[in-house]
Amino acid sequence: MSTSEILLWIVLPYVAITTFVVGTIWRYRYDKFGWTTRSSQLYERTLIRVASPLFHIGILAVLVGHVVGLLIPESWTDALGISESMYHAMAVGLGFFAGFATLVGIVLLVYRRRTVGPVFAATTRNDKTMYVFLLAAICLGLITTMVGAGVIGEGHNYREDVSVWFRSILTFQPQPEFMAAAPFSFQIHAIAGMAVFMIWPFTRLVHAFSAPLGYLFRPYVVYRDRGPHDPGSRATRPGWDKIGS
Repeated sequence: MSTSEILLWIVLPYVAITTFVVGTIWRYRYDKFGWTTRSSQLYERTLIRVASPLFHIGILAVLVGHVVGLLIPESWTDALGISESMYHAMAVGLGFFAGFATLVGIVLLVYRRRTVGPVFAATTRNDKTMYVFLLAAICLGLITTMVGAGVIGEGHNYREDVSVWFRSILTFQPQPEFMAAAPFSFQIHAIAGMAVFMIWPFTRLVHAFSAPLGYLFRPYVVYRDRGPHDPGSRATRPGWDKIGS
């Protein structure tokens, strides 16, 4: 292995993981008031109603696809009766649509920030840097999807090299030779992905860890009156009728 391959496929991944973990902990401890989406919905609502769901649903689907493709070995899906051709077709089809939705969503968000005056005024250099890194990773991801599908080139099964390298990093038994043998498009996409995780703790992306999932499971808020009282001459408004004691 050359020095550059060791730096790219052993050193850089661990630097990215360390920066992501330590940076997130630091941000939570010392910048809780800055841990926010910096929402600009009050400034403009028409575009964001389309762009935000497209981006967030798309990026969630992309994340799930990466987890399945990188963490689950090929032997496991074979044991479930899912052939490689079947898995490949599903991964490429779903991956392309998820990536395209994410790309359309983020392009609309960038367009909104550039063309809506109050939103542009509230955009920081930090935000601009974040959008550049995200756009690069998303576009490169779509290119690797087309490379894997054979739309560009002869096709490639990333589960035989990229996935093996990724799991070796997580198990602290790095095998950089697998990533070094992968096509260039997959290598540059991996570098862009690691760069996103390195800037993550220092941008508004941290709000992903504050998603209000508890709202999906919280009980209804019960309002109780304070006992018998004179309601006066005003009739009870619809929706405020008593439902029991």
